[in-house]
Amino acid sequence: MKPADILIAILVAIIWGLAFVASRIALDEFSPELMTAMRFIIASVPCLFIRKPKVAWSLLIAISFTLFLGQFLSQAYGIAHGVPVGLTSVVVQSQALFTIGFAAIAFGERPTPVQTLGIVIAAIGLLMICGTVGYDFSIGAFAVLMIAPVSFAAGNILLRGARGVPMFDLFAWLCLATAVPLFALTLVVNGPAPTWQSLIHMSLTGLICLLVIGGISTSIAYWLWGRLLRDYPTAQVVPFALLVPFVGSAASSIVFGEKFGPLRLAGMLTVIGGIAVMVLAKRPEAVSQRTIAEGRVR
Repeated sequence: MKPADILIAILVAIIWGLAFVASRIALDEFSPELMTAMRFIIASVPCLFIRKPKVAWSLLIAISFTLFLGQFLSQAYGIAHGVPVGLTSVVVQSQALFTIGFAAIAFGERPTPVQTLGIVIAAIGLLMICGTVGYDFSIGAFAVLMIAPVSFAAGNILLRGARGVPMFDLFAWLCLATAVPLFALTLVVNGPAPTWQSLIHMSLTGLICLLVIGGISTSIAYWLWGRLLRDYPTAQVVPFALLVPFVGSAASSIVFGEKFGPLRLAGMLTVIGGIAVMVLAKRPEAVSQRTIAEGRVR
């Protein structure tokens, strides 16, 4: 990779890590539903200037409901109900485990022995984290948070059906397809009057956090990441995502004084280690004829 693109990959990882902290701050003012809706309303502004890419509405909606709505709404709910930001950033990255599993089911891509080892390591780490649940946050909040990596992984698989379209255009319209049902959900769950009051009385801090997670983390960072994936092999780009939980955990420790007990810290490091083994392993061979014909890559 070019030095400039390496710096971009690192920058994206830092932005995504800091976005977890910005989300936590924003949730002091907004409900999980409203904060997530505003995130995608802001990120969908480019749709005013660009046409919808040549992707079927059914696929566009399916991707938006998994990659964005399911992932970020459950993530916001978990943080709002006490799951620490640093731990959340680690759990979300466990999507690599589920992505490999879903690819095996959908495309017949058998994990390599090294990837299988990574899955086992990451699963052990998640079990270690589960052993700490119930002390500083509820089992229910953690269960909802676990929807995030599963949705993320499902979105990754569905995203393969949108090959060959401009990445920025695609993600802008995915944000729009997410924002509309999320805002409707906000009005139903929170009520029109409380929603309006939250918006007109937001603080400058709340506004900045929304702009960071909507305009920078969701719109710009995803576009930069998509451009890197377009220009370089996945194996060169994806490992930079391993920086996200480290940035998120470090920032949370500084801003919120978040501390990790020995078992939770060991579990978090084990999950990250397992993910590292998975993403650095060689790509599995696809056994389905459709996969071979299309020349799919991870």
